[in-house]
Formats: sequence, C-alpha cells, structure tokens
Amino acid sequence: MATPAIRTFRKLEGLFCVYKPAGVHWKLVRDSIETNLLKGLNAAPSQPLPHEVRLLAQPRHESEASKGLTVSAVSVPVLSKHPLVTGPEFQHIRVGVGHRLDTFSSGVLVLAVGNGNKALNDFYTTRVTRDYTLEAEFGTATDNFTNTGRVVERSTYDHITQDKLERVLSMLEGVNQKTLLTYSSIDMRSQEAYEMAVQGLLGPEGKSTPILTGLRCIRFQPPNFTLEVQCLNETQKYLRKIVHEIGLELRSTAVCNGVRCTRDGLFTLQDALIHHHWTAADVMQAIQLYHSTKKNKKPSKAANKTSALQTSEDNITETQQSEINDGVAR
Repeated sequence: MATPAIRTFRKLEGLFCVYKPAGVHWKLVRDSIETNLLKGLNAAPSQPLPHEVRLLAQPRHESEASKGLTVSAVSVPVLSKHPLVTGPEFQHIRVGVGHRLDTFSSGVLVLAVGNGNKALNDFYTTRVTRDYTLEAEFGTATDNFTNTGRVVERSTYDHITQDKLERVLSMLEGVNQKTLLTYSSIDMRSQEAYEMAVQGLLGPEGKSTPILTGLRCIRFQPPNFTLEVQCLNETQKYLRKIVHEIGLELRSTAVCNGVRCTRDGLFTLQDALIHHHWTAADVMQAIQLYHSTKKNKKPSKAANKTSALQTSEDNITETQQSEINDGVAR
C-alpha cells in the first residue's frame, strides 16, 4: 500500500517552469526547488506503526517465585519502523533542468520531476523554439558583450535611426532563414516541405548552429533599444554577440544590458512560478495544469493539420477549376 508521501510524489511527476531571476545560477534554483519538494513530501502524514506480537513476562510477587515464569502475548509497535529511526521517507528526488540560462540571464526555466525527466528529453528532441527579450544600449562595447564587462570601445550613435535598425534586423533575419533551410533535410520543392511549412514544423534535424527565426525591435529610445527574438539552438552568449554585431553593422557599438527568456516551447512567463511559489503544492498544481494543457492541445494539432491539408486541397481544386474554365473560354 502506497504511503501518503508516495501518492503525493506521483502527482509531482511531470514538467513545469519557474522564473529564474538574473544573478542566480540555475543550479541554485534547481537545488532550492528540490529542497522545497523534499520538505513538502516528508511533511505528509506518516502511516501508523505496524504492530507485532511478543511474549512478555508478567510481573510477579516473591511468594509466586516457586510457580515458575508466567508470560503473556502482547501486541507492541515496531519501533524500528519509526520515522525517528528510519529517517525521512524521501531523501533525494531527481529534478531535471531543460534549456539552461546563464547567471546573467532571467526568465523561463523548464524543470522536470521523477518520470518527467524522460518527457523532458523527448520535449527537447523536437524543434523547440524560444522567445527572448534583449535590453541593449548603443555607444559602448565590452569584452563579454554585457554592460558589466570591461569597456573596450566607446562610439557615437546619433546617426542611428529606427529605420536603419529595422533594415539591419531584416538583413539578419533573412540570413538566418537561409540557414534554416540549409539545415533542413527536406527537399524544398516537395509537397512534404510545403505541409511542414504550413504547420510551422520546418527546421533543422538534430544539432545545428544557432538560428534566429524572428527578430524585431519593440522599443527604440536611443541609446536604449529592446529586441524581441525567436530562435533555435541558441545560447545567451550568442544573443549578446548578436547585439554587438548589430552595433557594428550600424557603424557604432552596442552592449546587452539584459537577456530574458519569455517562452520555452509550450511554457511562457504566465506559467512560470516565482520564488515565493516554489513549494510542493504550487509545483503540483503547475504540473497538473501542464498535463491538462497537453491533453487539450493534442486534438487541436490534429485539427490544424487537417485544416491545413483541406485548405491546400481546396486551393489546388480552385486552380484546376480555373484552368478548366480558361480552356473552355479559349
């Protein structure tokens, strides 16, 4: 029979995400959550101690010494099973980490508990895209592309306009789109490539260089500007280097003041648990929400695929019909 702690642990198996603050290593986040989960599991009410039957000698008076030893069967608790003897029921649980964020970055960090680690591996074998918000500033270049690094150059930025910035972003996005097609192992002239492009599934097979699938400016207030990035197989250092290269393309310099992950696959900032909610109860609720969302999205994906194929067939039919009409008219 499963104990209350084991039943609670089974409800904790799955994926969830937390908000990692900047300046904190991802290992500290994982260890803090593991400690909180262990506290929650071991705080579950323990089962009553099992009993065993023992033969105990009954007390007797000196006058009864000649009658021999008198024993009786007594049910007593098994003290070797007491929590103070055995220790906590759970002493270690495996908490896996998805795409890691470095110390200077913040945002969505995906974690897994128990059997959820297998689901985490399966989750990242697919083409998982991530969204980032990059806070940047013109006029400075550092040795590590962050505002905390050693300044190696200063430059002017008065000549930079939003139109010039947009042109550079469009150029970078076009180069990365070509890279995306290069790493795709599908013939771009095939029907399969068309169907995958309609569903947004076109991408590299396995490992590839970092690829930006989307890049736009959402705030421009010189010298400060904010970029929104969608990417594959990236690192936060690569994103900071992109900011540096944008500054060079604009005949200036730029440094990244902050990197925040706003989406990792299915997980968004709205799903992320902040530090005060890194408890077993909140994690359990987040995992149950993930399971329910995943179940609801399965039929919708199939419906989208059917709809996309139907739209393709309708377009083909209309084209064929128009060709027939043109032939009749001639």
